[in-house]
Parts: sequence; structure tokens; C-alpha cells
Amino acid sequence: MRDQISQFIVQALREMNYDVEDVTDETDLGPAGLDLESLALADLTVQLEDEYGIKFSDEDMETLATMNLGELATTLADRLTPGADTPATAGTAPAGTSPAAASAQVSAE
Repeated sequence: MRDQISQFIVQALREMNYDVEDVTDETDLGPAGLDLESLALADLTVQLEDEYGIKFSDEDMETLATMNLGELATTLADRLTPGADTPATAGTAPAGTSPAAASAQVSAE
């Protein structure tokens, strides 16, 4: 799952016209690496939300800017793993919940 998420992120960045030829799991999303600005990071998270049926909080958005590609992929994989007992799972819907239902559940909290 993590590799699939990582590939999705790289493809999304490519479509956003970022040079991803030398991107690895260690490539920072922020100024030391891809230098994603807040708008680009927001665009990426919307694509991830749509693809995987998850929701990012404002706190998540602040944290994402400090991650590298591998950390982001791992965080998402953890959120999507049923029964994962990590802080990253807070606010996510149970496995098998549709993306629309998940969004409604997270929005209602």
C-alpha cells in the first residue's frame, strides 16, 4: 500500500509540473526538497483525499510541509490500515466506509 501511495504522490506532483525525476522517499516536500508552496500542498492533499477517501485536518497540513515523501506515504498507509493504533488514524472512518461517508463522519466531529 505504501509503495502505491508513493507512486500516486509522484504522479500527482508530475501532473502539477514538478520535476520528479530525482525524487526519492527521502526528498523533502518543503523548501529543502520539492519546495511545495502552501497552495501546491493543498492541491496534493485534495488529490490524496479524493483518491483514498481520507481527510486532512489543519494540523495535518502544517505537519505535512515538514515531511519527506516516504514519511507522507507511510502516514497515509497507516491511516488506511484497519486497526492501526497511531495518532495518524484519528478522524478517519472505519475500513469499508465509503469516501463520502468518511468525509461526512470527519466533518461531523
